Amino acid sequence: MIVTVNGELQELAPGSTVATIVASLQIAPDARGVAVALDGEVVARSQWPRAEVRDGSLIEIVSAIQGG
Repeated sequence: MIVTVNGELQELAPGSTVATIVASLQIAPDARGVAVALDGEVVARSQWPRAEVRDGSLIEIVSAIQGG
């Protein structure tokens, strides 16, 4: 299936979850300051392993950074 992750098309296996995508980007599942939206809805970190991605989904992954 094809999804869009942070504006880029990506092919995923059927049954992939938000956790699958986060891991594929080499982001630690317990990394602080990471938020994920699936089709415009924020997904709670506790739901990442169960939040199944569908063909055509739009996923945005953002990370908070510090600076001044």
